[in-house]
Amino acid sequence: MTKHEFEVDMNCEGCSGAVTRILNKLGDVKFEIDLPNKLVWIESDKDVEVLTETLKKCGKEVKYNGTK
Repeated sequence: MTKHEFEVDMNCEGCSGAVTRILNKLGDVKFEIDLPNKLVWIESDKDVEVLTETLKKCGKEVKYNGTK
């Protein structure tokens, strides 16, 4: 599985909770959230566009930083 890094404009635990709920719905993904640095790492075989669009559903600005 590929590990992707995203910057997500999260400001609080509520924001990271929304990201967690949305990513859990995808299934078959492993992820880590670094709230202070506003980073989300997602390990998945899914397409980057799918992951990006999924993250955007939480209503936050999302930027793809590449693979890690």
